Amino acid sequence: MASKLTARTLQALQPETGEKSDGWPRGGGTLTAWRRASDSVLFYFRYTDSAGKRDRVPLGEWEGTGGPLSLSAARERGRELSARYRAGDRDLRAILEAEEREARREREAAERAAQAEQERQQATLGALLTAYADSLDAKSKASTSAVRASLRRHVTEAWPRLWETPADELTADDLLPVLTRLTDDGKLREAAKVRSYLQAAYTAGVRARTTASATPALRALRIRTNPARDLGTIDGANKTRDRALSVSELRAYWRRIAAMSDHDAACLRFHLLTGGQRIEQLSRLTLADYDADAATVTLRDGKGRRTVARLHMVPLIPAAVDALHAMAPERVGDFVFTATAGQSGMASSTFYLRCRAVMEVMLEAGELPGGSFTVADLRRTVETRLADLGTHSDVRAQLQSHGLGGVQARHYDRHDYLSEKRTALEALHRLVASEGAQVVPLHRKRGRTAP
Repeated sequence: MASKLTARTLQALQPETGEKSDGWPRGGGTLTAWRRASDSVLFYFRYTDSAGKRDRVPLGEWEGTGGPLSLSAARERGRELSARYRAGDRDLRAILEAEEREARREREAAERAAQAEQERQQATLGALLTAYADSLDAKSKASTSAVRASLRRHVTEAWPRLWETPADELTADDLLPVLTRLTDDGKLREAAKVRSYLQAAYTAGVRARTTASATPALRALRIRTNPARDLGTIDGANKTRDRALSVSELRAYWRRIAAMSDHDAACLRFHLLTGGQRIEQLSRLTLADYDADAATVTLRDGKGRRTVARLHMVPLIPAAVDALHAMAPERVGDFVFTATAGQSGMASSTFYLRCRAVMEVMLEAGELPGGSFTVADLRRTVETRLADLGTHSDVRAQLQSHGLGGVQARHYDRHDYLSEKRTALEALHRLVASEGAQVVPLHRKRGRTAP
């Protein structure tokens, strides 16, 4: 049968007055055209479904009224549908819609897979370690700068290809050379630290996927594996130090720093007379943390797994107050523990150098029979000597803010121990400033009473 649709008949169609068919043989459906009120001409494939009802499949708009379909292209698409209809697809529109839904699902799945692959490629070891360090910074962890420096030196710069590799693709075998290079160089302690940082970063990344409080940057990485957990411990890295200065050594140290200029030694005196507090915490002290009337400073202890820093109040005995003011006699900034008149907190390296200089002079003078010491040894010395003086372990723990993670300390013990800590520091000052060698306990040790 001759075709009835031509450009002329399509142009002559009246809006919404019925459709024109192309005159195809019966039994295989037909191509039809219809003009809308908006004056556009639309093509359809019309057929009779399995229930005997007429139905039609839209094909698109004719190019003569602005659409993409030519008459020949519409016929070609119509013939394809007619072939399917004759082959048995009687409910053609429902079948085509189902196929479109399936095609849409496949496209969306492909897009999600492509997006996941892009995210995986972006979720590199470097991105993970950077996000982990940023999360420490967000929690005001004192270790942040040390972690960044160690990862930059031992991973970013030493293993650039590893740094750019997707974190989920790595295995323990891939990470092990990072540690092996350090152990081969004899840097056992540093290897242990890097291992700890890798493990902590992967653990934080995995947890971030299901933790609402995790930083968005960590969660966005979608880390699923933790190869670092299989990295073995570094033998010989954790050699426990037990150096504590004797009473005579501690007194010699005090005499040295008491006789030095305030510029060099005020920070050393303040450190000792506040109980050997952690340098990183002291360096963050500002005038807002100093209560002159109560003679206290309030440190913020973010060490360990705390998400919120623990407020740690330290009483200041008069000699400590003098040392505080001596660090910035002509103050130009708000930092208390300072080498820059308060413009910034004292860098740990500056404090360590000043302490080391005193130690070297003491070694030359034969004042250290037990050998050299570190800043950590001074902290240990304070607790050891206070124990000798009879200071209770609870008070020592409160003074140095350690060992306070138990249920009782976290939830029940709300005593501030301020008077006990002040008493302990006064006893420490008397001990170091005394010339005698006798150590007298503050309190007689209580024995068990008979029932």
